[in-house]
Amino acid sequence: MGRLNFRLSEPSRLAASVEAALDGVEESLTLDDNRAAVLLVGNYDQNIAHLERRLNVLAHVNGNQVRLRGTRDAVNHARRVIENLYAAIRKGRTVGVGDVDGAIEETALQRALFPAKSEQPADANKTAQQGFGHVATRKCGPVKARNAAQDAYLRVLARHELTFAEGPAGTGKTWLAVGHAVQLLEAGHVERLILSRPAVEAGEKIGFLPGDMREKVDPYLRPIYDALYDFMEGRLVERALQTGVIEIAPLAFMRGRTLANALILLDEAQNASSMQMKMFLTRLGEGSRMIITGDPTQIDLPPGQVSGFAEAIALLKDVEGIGHVKFGHQHVVRHDLVRRIVQAYEERAADLPPQPRRG
Repeated sequence: MGRLNFRLSEPSRLAASVEAALDGVEESLTLDDNRAAVLLVGNYDQNIAHLERRLNVLAHVNGNQVRLRGTRDAVNHARRVIENLYAAIRKGRTVGVGDVDGAIEETALQRALFPAKSEQPADANKTAQQGFGHVATRKCGPVKARNAAQDAYLRVLARHELTFAEGPAGTGKTWLAVGHAVQLLEAGHVERLILSRPAVEAGEKIGFLPGDMREKVDPYLRPIYDALYDFMEGRLVERALQTGVIEIAPLAFMRGRTLANALILLDEAQNASSMQMKMFLTRLGEGSRMIITGDPTQIDLPPGQVSGFAEAIALLKDVEGIGHVKFGHQHVVRHDLVRRIVQAYEERAADLPPQPRRG
């Protein structure tokens, strides 16, 4: 396989890792499948380097040998992460830095390091033994949750006919919801997907858009399209759109409809007015399921107009059959810098005086 040797490039990280390693233990792992070992290490050793940063260990790769050094707990944790990722690669999965984060969170849960939270399922011990939940589609195969909040989200989606998911950008609210929807469609649990967003401009005026109805609303619904193409082959998406198996429509066009045997997803729901939210919630028909996602910190409604998203969550919190999952900045999986950006905004918002209520 050749020699895969790397050195840490960040002095602060190096100093911290060396300090931990000096008083720690050393353990070696042998990866029998050379190809899987190369994929595990990642391009430019990015996966192993990320593991070092997250768990504060020193890792040295030489051929198919991985030598770990650090505190006993950190080395044990790193070994379990490597074993899980190696097993996933041998089953045909590809892994990146995000998968390293997911494996770290999952193995931490299995070690019972996560305290019980209200949004987590009651059978947390069973969850810890089985690992994080996943969505499985024909194109992607099983896609596992990357943290405890995503795991709780998938389990709430499976148990409830109506689910609210709130939290900042980059936590996987929409992406996992679309994956869950595609999974239900392919399994025959629903006959069609109805995907919707409020057509509200995000702080800028773009004027009248040319084209037919689909071309006019496409810019607002692009994130949903992107998620669909992640979970389905492009030709199947286009065929489903043409035949009505998948329908993408602005929220305003949902009035007066009864949606049976369908999965209905409302994204960016923080931009739905109170009346729009009531209208949307009452579209739920026989054999249907509904997912509503939004970020209450990014409301683009006109000043003084109440967001129906937060209002509905508060109003329906005790209604049987409705699930609710709340994500925080610590659950951002898009990019570590995004997590820090969201955290900075949340901390500033916490220091500001209360503003007039919009949602």
